Amino acid sequence: MRHLFSPANWPVATLSIGMVVAMVAPAVAQAPRERIRIDSDWRFQRGDPAGNRVDLRYDVRPTVERSADGKVADAEPEAAAAVAAGGAQVLKPWILPSANAFIADPAKRHVRPAGDPGSDVAYVRGDYDDRDWTRVTLPHDWAIAGPFLKDGPYGGMGRLKSWGIGWYRRTLDIPAKDKGKSIFLDVDGAMSYATVWLNGKLIGGWPYGYNSWRLDLTPHVVPGGRNQLAIRLDNPGESARWYPGGGLYRDLWLVKTAPVHVSQWGSIVRTPTVSAERAEVTLALTIDNDGTTPAQVEVASELFALDAAGKRTGGVVARVAPLRQTVAAKGSVRFDGSTMLTNPRLWGPPPTQTPNRYVALSTVRVNGRVVDRYETPFGVRDIRFAGAQGVLVNGQPVRLNGVNNHHDLGAIGAAFNVRAAERQLEILREMGVNAIRMSHNPPAPELLDLTDRMGFLVIDEVFDSWERKKTPLDFHLIFPDWHEADLRAMLRRDRNHPSIMLWSVGNEVGEQYTGEAGAKIARELVSIVRQEDTRPATSAMNYAKPDMPLPAEMDVININYQGGGIRTLPGQYPAFRAKFPTKVLFQSESASALSSRGEYLFPVSGSISGPVRPGSGGDPDTHQVSAYELHAADFGSSPDREFSAIDQNPGVAGEFVWTGFDYIGEPTPYYTSRSSYSGIVDLAGFPKDRFWLYQARWRPELKFAHILPHWSWPGREGQVTPVHVFSSADEAELFVNGVSQGRLTRAPYAYRFRWDFVTYQPGEVKVVTYKGGQPWATERVVTTGPASALKASVDRARIAGDGRDLAYVTVDVVDAQGRIAPRAKNSVRFRIEGAGELVATDNGDPTDLTAFPSAVRNAFNGKALAIVRARSSGPITLIAEADGLAPTRVAITALR
Repeated sequence: MRHLFSPANWPVATLSIGMVVAMVAPAVAQAPRERIRIDSDWRFQRGDPAGNRVDLRYDVRPTVERSADGKVADAEPEAAAAVAAGGAQVLKPWILPSANAFIADPAKRHVRPAGDPGSDVAYVRGDYDDRDWTRVTLPHDWAIAGPFLKDGPYGGMGRLKSWGIGWYRRTLDIPAKDKGKSIFLDVDGAMSYATVWLNGKLIGGWPYGYNSWRLDLTPHVVPGGRNQLAIRLDNPGESARWYPGGGLYRDLWLVKTAPVHVSQWGSIVRTPTVSAERAEVTLALTIDNDGTTPAQVEVASELFALDAAGKRTGGVVARVAPLRQTVAAKGSVRFDGSTMLTNPRLWGPPPTQTPNRYVALSTVRVNGRVVDRYETPFGVRDIRFAGAQGVLVNGQPVRLNGVNNHHDLGAIGAAFNVRAAERQLEILREMGVNAIRMSHNPPAPELLDLTDRMGFLVIDEVFDSWERKKTPLDFHLIFPDWHEADLRAMLRRDRNHPSIMLWSVGNEVGEQYTGEAGAKIARELVSIVRQEDTRPATSAMNYAKPDMPLPAEMDVININYQGGGIRTLPGQYPAFRAKFPTKVLFQSESASALSSRGEYLFPVSGSISGPVRPGSGGDPDTHQVSAYELHAADFGSSPDREFSAIDQNPGVAGEFVWTGFDYIGEPTPYYTSRSSYSGIVDLAGFPKDRFWLYQARWRPELKFAHILPHWSWPGREGQVTPVHVFSSADEAELFVNGVSQGRLTRAPYAYRFRWDFVTYQPGEVKVVTYKGGQPWATERVVTTGPASALKASVDRARIAGDGRDLAYVTVDVVDAQGRIAPRAKNSVRFRIEGAGELVATDNGDPTDLTAFPSAVRNAFNGKALAIVRARSSGPITLIAEADGLAPTRVAITALR
């Protein structure tokens, strides 16, 4: 493995894609490897058994006390004496060995104690009757159905009760023919402090809710017999700054292999030299031998091109010559090979490049017999972090037009769904986004498959905290024991994804404040990254300054909000550039602008950026924030100010806006709300006005002009109602009922046209824009009539009838001419006919505490959303109705 980390050598960070997938080609008669999603037939129950005393704990946690005003303080830790006296069963010594594969120093690996804590708990036994439990399908978020907690200090975590204990039970199908196989449980994510029992035996677990992990079930399965799986989660309160969700919220897999097989995440594809004519491809495979005798192993690999859907196209494009080694019993051996691709199809971000991909099909033989086949998707690309030149992809400079996104998917919560995530990425791409920062944790693996396929650049981030806490029960409690395993697990799982350009080991960690002590932890984490991969490492910094120790440990400089300046503090771009002239510099969190879609508050600030205050951007009665897009969190700023700061510092590689979508929890500035105000797109997926401000900047070739606000203001006649226009044009003239309000030329470092003294009168507002003296785009906004009807549209009229695919139906409240009534808040009722079911509804209103599964939803400023899933194949009809309005219906077809 080459590990070259000076900026000049970073082009070798040209890695590949893909979480390794392990399904065999259909042509193979008997699959030597099976990877089976176990999503159905689960039983779920909240809380430990009643009647018999159960006190299972991962560890002795601090207790949390909350004062009458809602402030949190740590109380004394719970008495360890109670545990020692048998008052609780502490699971930590039995869980820690699950991390051993990710601990480099054998002396630091954990030895499992004797015994099986929890084996006396009724829920882990095979003869326990769980028929009264709730039947669920994974992924499952136990909290998203609500109800919302209207009272109490729960805004940060989304006013949904995600904390507490939950149990999941399911029998596993292990037929007698699987005797002699290695059998594993792969968990993509479980929130959190997971403990797993099989047939009454404690197998292991994993505390961190965002990571993926594996347990070896082989010694405990009964092939041909009953195999009872029980999983307990213990999700703490006060453990997150946003909505974490709860439950088995990502996929679980049963993996069956021969004793000799490719190890977990045991494939590494790299492309150390890349040109248009040829690319070197290196492939390393780690082979495990779980058997009791040595094995003579041969590994051979073939490379195929993949089409846009990820399917093989054409024949073999290159081969890695067979490699042969002996693998000792209970041992592992790494096989290193390489090949050359001629005229490679390069992976790169649209619109100037194409995210082409390949797959390596590796075949493992023992004494000539095929025992394993393993697929590794990857991409061929060259990414260079070139100091003040920024990021170069395949030799082309790429300005980072990025956003941050939290992991929830709006009304369906934390339960991962490929279509929901794909829809988010499609909306962001339309705006001009080319990069995503995974805030602030490892994402679902399928999300990285999407970014690979769609061509987004990614910052993959592992931790929100190190040893210093942000909330009383967050990751800092387990960082000392688990940081190495959690970081290595993320790196190994994700290192074949071509979309990942950069690893982030932390976000705004408290160790920024601790000088050399914090830098020491940073050095350790960055060292682990360098041991596992060739791509650079970073940490997002909202406090550390250039002369502090921590930034010097980073390969790339990421700063949150400091670039354009925080409050009255000056911007830090020049200081960081001067201190680190050879390192790439960009804003890993920018703006944190706040707004509620379609809510325009008066008077309108004359400045370009300001905090939200009563009467200045915020309404303390309705808890809405003005959509003029001029206000931000106290530590942030408007997009206009961020654009100006970047344009005046051309050595900055770009920005990642906080955030692409609204997310559940952290509802600054109104913590009685359910969801954030910072998204460019609201929680339902409806763009706010800010969407077009960013689109004008990130897609300047688009000929459009966007006018705000709407022009339906009964009662505002004769009052000043400013009009702003977002466009990439350089001149614009505004007309109100045919009367010019003046022609404006865009000033330097100005990003909107604004006519701040327009007097409202019903009728038409029209803008005519020009670029380079030539007409560019014209747009009109008119006063609408009273709400008359509902009008539905669906994002896709044909979906898979697999119980997973989703259709998103937008319902607009319109007037008699079919124009959206921009202030309508009618109550809309949804119902389904046919083969579908209503999953959830939403409207993008951060103050709406109606439970997401509700079939009745108020429109918010003219819009509501219904999410539909197919129960089976066949026709589906969604009907939306509202009192006094003509109903609407939309047809969807679910395919086999």
